[in-house]
Amino acid sequence: MPQKRAHGHRARSSAQLRVILCYAHRDEGLRNELEKHLSALKRSAVIRTWHDRKISPGTEFDVQIEQHLVIADLVLLLISPDFMTSDYCYTKEMAAALKRHHRGAARVIPIILRPVDWVQTPIGRLLALPTDGRPVTNWRRRDDALLDVAKGVRRAAEDIQAKATVARRRKLRSPKPKRRLPSSMERF
Repeated sequence: MPQKRAHGHRARSSAQLRVILCYAHRDEGLRNELEKHLSALKRSAVIRTWHDRKISPGTEFDVQIEQHLVIADLVLLLISPDFMTSDYCYTKEMAAALKRHHRGAARVIPIILRPVDWVQTPIGRLLALPTDGRPVTNWRRRDDALLDVAKGVRRAAEDIQAKATVARRRKLRSPKPKRRLPSSMERF
């Protein structure tokens, strides 16, 4: 169980990744189905998901979305014609996510929900899910497509966690810089 911080906030498990789902509201049903398939990852504390429907009434949604994009370890872009048409999804969420991706601060995974021409867009260079970028709605059984996505998210999460572990170990092993004593103390 995660430790509690002051003011009742829970400390994030060092291995648990923060995942934000960016999507067009017309695709909310598919987002809900995807979240069901991510349940095993959530229950095993590998990931914690967030999306804009978790914003409480009366708060500024722009600010909330931006804050969650800034802290996310993994950004799932749920791609569809409606996502590509939405100025908010395309120019705000996707652009911010890709900036963090290119800096190495987060990983972005396009999830192709419905057929759309996405290959020649800025996300076209990223390996998409499901396998081969085949849209979820084109699979004979939608559960098979979403299982493929969940397995891909698990592989990405494990990769991110492994790289973080290696980085922590390197940091621990790196020699600490020697403190230089003031010249008046060097004689002792």
